[in-house]
Amino acid sequence: MSRWIVLLVSVLAAVACVEMVRRALRWRLIGEKWALAGPLVRRCTWPAFALAAVATADTVYRPGMAGEEAEHTIQETLTLFMIGCATWLVIQAAYAVTDVVLDRLVSVQGERNRRARRIRTQITLVRRVASAVMIVLALGAMLFTFPQVRALGAGLLASAGIAGVVVGVAAQSTLGNLLAGLQLAFSDALRLDDVVVVEGEWGRIEELSLTYVVLRLWDERRLVLPVSHFTTNPFENWTRHTSRVIGAVMLRVDWGVPVPELRAELYRALREHPLWDQKDWTLQVTDTLPNGLLELRALMSAADSASAFDLKCDMREHLVTFIREKHPDALPRFRVDAS
Repeated sequence: MSRWIVLLVSVLAAVACVEMVRRALRWRLIGEKWALAGPLVRRCTWPAFALAAVATADTVYRPGMAGEEAEHTIQETLTLFMIGCATWLVIQAAYAVTDVVLDRLVSVQGERNRRARRIRTQITLVRRVASAVMIVLALGAMLFTFPQVRALGAGLLASAGIAGVVVGVAAQSTLGNLLAGLQLAFSDALRLDDVVVVEGEWGRIEELSLTYVVLRLWDERRLVLPVSHFTTNPFENWTRHTSRVIGAVMLRVDWGVPVPELRAELYRALREHPLWDQKDWTLQVTDTLPNGLLELRALMSAADSASAFDLKCDMREHLVTFIREKHPDALPRFRVDAS
């Protein structure tokens, strides 16, 4: 009985030591602005508790504390939990370290924003791949703790070629998506927060994993597509090189519209609008329509697609109001020859 008490006390002491380290990270180091302290506390607390308890129990436990059959089961269970907790802690620690980098990249603005989003996308995908590999290795290590599995392993290695072909054929779609995800991340074709048009839907890349892409649409819906869709189908990327966008407003008016005056009014309104980036603008007569109207196109630039959309709506409303109030004779009208 005393051995079990010693075991329990040892486990509690190990957990208490981890708690002391956690408090030191949380209060002292976070207060001193150590960037890694916060992510470590947030991600590694429970894995560290679990690993400390299991490792201490495995170290303190001695043969003879239980029956022969129960003792074998306890030893195997502790070994399995040790492998699982260690893998859990390593994965969470890796995520904590990369969280620091990702948080800094989120705040990057201006001309370096595109490169920062590319690095964020690559780090996110690489750490997911690394986590998946570590989990597979941990599961393999767990299985090989059983003597029956080790004996079976020699026979499986002999047929590994056939098994690999079968698994490759069965998982062809999954493997294709995995490779497509890595291709998108490292070819810089698609990044987190990119503005894209897919299947006629406008939105931003909210999540980019190894198997699927989540697109946050303008009306807060989510469009989920397999990664392979972006490598086999065309799509528009409005922020491939820069987030700056030129918007167009089309107007169809009567031939009597004073184009120079309308052009001057557009420029005056753009200069007073906060969404215009003070760069590109123009107003041109782009076509004469068969129904007796002129087609005008007003171009204006903005810092990003969302700003360009709002700017276009405001300028369209302003020009329509200006024509209706100042030049009502230029409103669209259809002429009929009654002779």
